Amino acid sequence: MLKLKPGHISPTPEEDVAINRGIAADPDTYELGQEEFRQLKRVGRPRSDNPKVAVTIRYDKAVIDAFKAGGPGWQTRMNEALKKVVARKHA
Repeated sequence: MLKLKPGHISPTPEEDVAINRGIAADPDTYELGQEEFRQLKRVGRPRSDNPKVAVTIRYDKAVIDAFKAGGPGWQTRMNEALKKVVARKHA
């Protein structure tokens, strides 16, 4: 059974009929076909050629605080700093 959020109010069958009647009468609204619906699922950020990998890792609080002190984008800056270290070690 579908779990609904507390306080959720579902329309009555009569309200549902009225809603669907309003949708059908609206010239700017129509039901999507299967191909249109499939294309909607593909909308969004394009896949990266070099995707990130989600990991769980622990750092010293001082390290995280230092990167966060720079404001938003701290994870990107941390990634860039780590890439520089890796590049130096493999150069």
